[in-house]
Amino acid sequence: MARSTETHCFNRRAAMIAGASLSTAALAGRASAAGSGPRQWWGWRGPDGKNTAAAGATPPAGIADQNVAWSVEVPGRGHSSPIVVDDSIYLTTADKTAGTQSVLAFRRDGKPDWTQVVHDGGIPGDNHRNNTEASPTLAYDGEGLFAAFYNSDAIWLTKLSTTGKIIWQQNIGRYHPNQYKYGYAASPLVYRDSVIINADFDGQSFLAAVDRRTGKPIWKVKRPGKTSFSSPIVANIAQRDQLLLSGGEMVAAYSPDDGTMLWKVDGAATMATCGTMVWDNDLVFASGGYPGNKTVCIAANGTTDDGKRSERWSNSSKCYEQSLLAHDGLLFAVADSGVAFCWRCRDGELMWRQRLGGKYSSSPLLVGDTLYVFSETGNGFAFAASPDGYKDRGQSKLGDEIFASPVFVDDTLYLRVAKQVGHRQEYLLAIR
Repeated sequence: MARSTETHCFNRRAAMIAGASLSTAALAGRASAAGSGPRQWWGWRGPDGKNTAAAGATPPAGIADQNVAWSVEVPGRGHSSPIVVDDSIYLTTADKTAGTQSVLAFRRDGKPDWTQVVHDGGIPGDNHRNNTEASPTLAYDGEGLFAAFYNSDAIWLTKLSTTGKIIWQQNIGRYHPNQYKYGYAASPLVYRDSVIINADFDGQSFLAAVDRRTGKPIWKVKRPGKTSFSSPIVANIAQRDQLLLSGGEMVAAYSPDDGTMLWKVDGAATMATCGTMVWDNDLVFASGGYPGNKTVCIAANGTTDDGKRSERWSNSSKCYEQSLLAHDGLLFAVADSGVAFCWRCRDGELMWRQRLGGKYSSSPLLVGDTLYVFSETGNGFAFAASPDGYKDRGQSKLGDEIFASPVFVDDTLYLRVAKQVGHRQEYLLAIR
């Protein structure tokens, strides 16, 4: 996406996925057995909501071509990340020429399994050149898959079986951007018996929850009515579940049970953000955006002396489309400037910085003690999740374009890339 004053972001970041009966708050510390095992990655940001591989995971030996176990063509175009459920991998994709938005299934050996067209027609005519019509990542609840698409001037949520059968489809609400026709990106978030959808645009924006089994509405609340693209996430903070969301010139927390706003800090975020919020203990972090640049920390477990929450610290670093990653008291980021940062969570002190170069939309992934990041032009970097300076653990080029974020299951890193082979062709890679 071009970096200009008229550019906004899209977020192919999606949802934190919980088990069928456990909350996503539980995933923050005591993940459900169904959604947190080494053979599972049920949605955006993984089983713990932090884009972190399961405990005990061993990083790949490398991320060069020789470490690619298999590669399979992905039809169409999309920026959603894969999700992994037992022996299957699921993706969304879109074919703007054909006018279709679909869900794809692959086996764990890379063989295509099935394709289900979810929408035939209705794709909006306008979009940002770097966005796609299939940017949100799927969510899984232990029973079915949830796909969110912008179609026919609305956000539609579709539930499918793991064999591709459409179970139900619901119009969640009108979505009709006026000034910035840059598409849609926020993804479904499974929480207990609901699926939560965010739709921020310069109109009647909303945050809504529907019953995951029937699609019937549970609650719906207004958002600021300003263009933004971040996906919500649930964290267990201050001894309760908090639905965290940045954008609209604020950072806010809602009750995921009924949509009640728990707190907000006006001015803490830029108008447009794309990354999913992250947290470390009771500190929460967000970054954006447009029109300004800001990375911010807020204490979400209480109030200040004047009775209001406020920023704990902030800086002018800009992670617009990509999410941050918080781990063990440290906050990691690769900013739009192509510089990797490590800050101390509690006070924002800079531990180190390292120029990697390039532009970034894909978010960092943590496997064991190693971070993986991929630039928009297909360059991959591995480095230690350490406060003691940048420690390189390998570099490679795996494609001509990488916008989707990687996931890690068992001993395998899965990554969606695009290559120029006489034409633009997407692939799903398995790296071991």
